[in-house]
Amino acid sequence: MTDRAGPAVRAAPAFDAELPWRRARSVALRPEPFGALVYHFGNRKLSFLKSKTLVAVVEALGDHPSAAATLTACGVPDAQRGAYVKALADLARSQMIERREAP
Repeated sequence: MTDRAGPAVRAAPAFDAELPWRRARSVALRPEPFGALVYHFGNRKLSFLKSKTLVAVVEALGDHPSAAATLTACGVPDAQRGAYVKALADLARSQMIERREAP
């Protein structure tokens, strides 16, 4: 009997805002008036970023030592940080952002 489960799917790592992240290498952002379209060429997922600040955060992730530092650098208010961390966790689950090695 053959295994018909197909190729193994790599699980996305759990999101931790204190770790370094970046936009996944196989992901493209297309700016839109509402924010941006995000397309993953590997898994063919399409997402919508409905905040220009979130677009700026995703674009800047690779420039800072952690996602938390990126939120600070992009001026995300403390009262909104939880919502942004949740959005980044969702992007990590859908493999739109990925962990990177610490500098």
